[in-house]
Amino acid sequence: MDSFEELDVWKDGCRLAAELYTLLKDCRDRGLWDQITRAAVSIPSNIAEGSERGGTKEFIQFLRIAKGSCAELRTQIYIAARIGVLDSEQCKALTERSKKLSAMLQNLITALHKRL
Repeated sequence: MDSFEELDVWKDGCRLAAELYTLLKDCRDRGLWDQITRAAVSIPSNIAEGSERGGTKEFIQFLRIAKGSCAELRTQIYIAARIGVLDSEQCKALTERSKKLSAMLQNLITALHKRL
């Protein structure tokens, strides 16, 4: 890998964050909007930051942080659905995408561990 921009997990994370901004553009609950968008942006941001740190161990650490942000995001998506900010179809689709990202991150972490 020459750059984090080549990673599918980073690309998918960026797409998910952008989609959430679009879906929540009319959300009046600024606290929830802020939490969801921060968690979503944190995923690809931590992938990028970790990859540029220069060491495999640090990269793995940042990938774990990104994985934690996936779990945080899923929690906020569930809450948004329960209070009517997202409908059940949106919740299901977004939750599945977040789970996929989490699995992709775990696969990358596992592959990097093998290099150590």
